[in-house]
Amino acid sequence: MKTYLDCYACFIRQALDGARFAGADEAQQQTIIKKTLQAMLTFDPACTPPELASQIQHLVHQETGDPNPYRKAKESSTKEALDLYSELKTRIANASDPLDCAIRVSIAGNIIDLGALATYNLWETIERVLSQPFAIDDKTAFYDKLAHCRQILYLADNAGETVFDRLLIERLPAPVTYAVKAAAMLNDATIEDAEAAGLHTAATLVSTGADALGTPLQQCSPAFRTRYEEADLIIAKGQANYETLSPGDNRIFFLLQVKCPIIARDAGAPTGSIILKQGNTSPTAKTSK
Repeated sequence: MKTYLDCYACFIRQALDGARFAGADEAQQQTIIKKTLQAMLTFDPACTPPELASQIQHLVHQETGDPNPYRKAKESSTKEALDLYSELKTRIANASDPLDCAIRVSIAGNIIDLGALATYNLWETIERVLSQPFAIDDKTAFYDKLAHCRQILYLADNAGETVFDRLLIERLPAPVTYAVKAAAMLNDATIEDAEAAGLHTAATLVSTGADALGTPLQQCSPAFRTRYEEADLIIAKGQANYETLSPGDNRIFFLLQVKCPIIARDAGAPTGSIILKQGNTSPTAKTSK
């Protein structure tokens, strides 16, 4: 997805939020905002929003000396989610369609997005998403791909959300590789965060090889790109994965809550909606085996 003019205001907000999470004083915050504004003058609008936002976060890390400003927030989110794990696992097992329920639980976890929302009510979101109609519902195609795939690549998003992904992975019929960031970036999940959520008990954990938001394939490691090409089905969680991979190919299914009016316009789904959207078929797209 291209970067729109409205994205620039968000870049500034994320820079200030990151500085404050790192404990920067007012003078440091002012310096970071000034350097963010300078950096934005050189931005290539052909880049995706997550690629540009990642540059801003690297600037925050450099200026504050903190490579992981959101560490405590990620730990808190994971603990809050783990406290709900057993109850949600039971609810999924007792649902009339356990897989649909697990998909919805996973999407509910996408509210834990400190790049988009400063605050959220997790349980209220879960209750809403469990009964909310999909604005885009490619579940039939997803179920069909799932029935014929031999390996699944699951692209993670945020720490804490990882627990909700685990509940979905435990319902999937094929082996799953769960891909996380190579290093801290906003509150996105790393290997450490995934292990804290218990993902190592349900999937093979790998790094994308990139410390960047979303999954910008040109920045990912050769080993990860090989896994990406070999996957029969790809589950891409969250807005940043949608932004960096769309239109993608028909192996990809985007699972997310639409939290941004720009993504709402691009995806054709209103802000606040939930979507399960299949990527488009392209001439170079790999089809499922």
